[in-house]
Order: sequence, then structure tokens, then C-alpha cells
Amino acid sequence: MSRERVLITGGAGFLGSHLCERFLQEGYEVICMDNLITGDVKNVEHLFSEPAFHFEHRDVTEYIHVPGKLDAILHFASPASPIDYLELPIQTLKVGSLGTHKVLGLARAKGARFLLASTSEVYGDPLVHPQPESYWGNVNPIGPRGVYDEAKRFAEAMTMAYHRFHGVDTRIVRIFNTYGPRMRLRDGRALPAFMTQALRGEALTVFGDGSQTRSFCYVDDLVDGIYRLLRSQEREPVNIGNPREMTILQFAQAVIAATGADSKIEFKSLPVDDPKIRQPDITRARKLLSWEPKVPLEEGLARTLAYFRPRVEARARGV
Repeated sequence: MSRERVLITGGAGFLGSHLCERFLQEGYEVICMDNLITGDVKNVEHLFSEPAFHFEHRDVTEYIHVPGKLDAILHFASPASPIDYLELPIQTLKVGSLGTHKVLGLARAKGARFLLASTSEVYGDPLVHPQPESYWGNVNPIGPRGVYDEAKRFAEAMTMAYHRFHGVDTRIVRIFNTYGPRMRLRDGRALPAFMTQALRGEALTVFGDGSQTRSFCYVDDLVDGIYRLLRSQEREPVNIGNPREMTILQFAQAVIAATGADSKIEFKSLPVDDPKIRQPDITRARKLLSWEPKVPLEEGLARTLAYFRPRVEARARGV
């Protein structure tokens, strides 16, 4: 019996590379596709010796062809941090619109199950707390963050249109803040910024007064939720994230404790449209997928620190 075959777009990115590993472990043949704008081939080069792993350097906003059968497609191609999508606004909009269209067309042609990586950013700066999947969101479409928020909202609409009109078997995961090994040291998100600053003995930069909240999920937990969603029969969006809500100031203090640094905290003005609260309602994930996060924050930070410390030290030496 032949292996099931899966395409993971954005597969050389932070989340995509962990998904490549998980699907290989589950016995799939994995095609990793990435244009490396924000991904890094180093995230997957340890998989190159695997006979069931294939890397394709391609841009999914252009014509894509994958010979042979495909059983599933996971669409994770997109800039995903504030620095990235503010520096790459057009590319972010294109991959959410044209890229999603191209990949859905491939899923239709192959009869493949399709899973879209959406985001908690579709909720914008929410007026409902915590955020259930039924909440439509509070998004500024013309603000600087709108290029990412609206690209993902459009991608969700396109995914559901392909499901309803063409009968494509679709899934949508709304991903909340996730952290872990293979995050880029300077990708603009809280964990890499805090951990890099702490390891350098610098002050940690907190925007606003630090009272804005986030909910941080360790990457292994997130990947398990995504895998369960793909294998389920649920076609409506599902939140995957850790419901443990904490302020950014508390998170900064947790990183300082994890690193053993004596860093101070420096406050700067809050970016435009930065959400004040963020916490997933994971009732549906618990009920439909029998999923909830298992890795405590302290353990997740320790695992992430083991990845970051040698890289920060190497960069300090100019290596």
C-alpha cells in the first residue's frame, strides 16, 4: 500500500518545518514547498536524507504543478510576523489571495483534502473575549496590519467558496500565538525579541504599558491540533491555541526568569492597531478533536531557550 502524500506550502518556515517532521513521523510522503522569503532551508535540511521528503523552491502565487497524487495540502505559505508583513505588504496580500486560489485549484484537481492556516488576527482587536469561532472580528482593513488580517479573512472566504461550490474537502485552523524552536531571532514577535534581548543582557522592549494580553502555545501542541483537525471531518474554522492568558509584561518577566538574565524592561509606544486582548475559546477543539495544549509555559520556554542560546551566542561571535 502506497504512502499518503501531503504538500505543505511554507514548509521551510517555523510552523511548516515542524509539520513536515510530524507528517514524516506519521508515515506520509512530504513535499515541502517554499520560496524562502521568510522561510529558511536550514529548518528542513536535516530532512533531506529522508527518502519520503522532497523540497521544492517555488512561489505558490505563480503556476504550481505537482506530478502524481496528493492526498492532502496544508497551506502555510505567508509572512506571519508584524515585521515581515509590514516589510512585505504586497507579497502578504498576494499569497493570501492568489496563493490560496492557486493551491485550492490544485486541491480540486487532485481531489486532495485542503487545510488553510488562518490566524487569530481575523478577530482583529476583539470586542468579544475570549474569542470563539463564531465571532466575526473587529479589523481595520486599511491599517498597516490589514494586509495580513484581510489576506487571511479573504483566504477563509475563498476556502469556504471552494468547499461549497466545488466540493473541495476543506479545513480551517485559526492559529493563536505560538512559540518554539526555529523561530527567527529577529522576526518581530514577542518571544524571539524577549529571548534574544535577555540572552544579550539587554533591556526587554515592551510596547504600551504591557497590559495587553496574549495566549502562548508551544509549537508541538499546535502541530498536534493541526494534525487532528486535518484527520477530522470538521469543515468550519477551529481555534488552536493555549487558553492560558497573560499580559505581555508577565510574559517578559517569564522569559527573564527562564534565561536567568538580570535584564530590565523598557517601555515603548504601542504599534497601530495592536490588539489589546487575545485568548482563544477552544471549546470546539476540545469537543471535536479531543485536543488541548499539554506543554506548560515553563517547559516550553526551556525547550525554546535550548534552541536560542547557541544561536544568539554564535551571532555575538560573528559566526
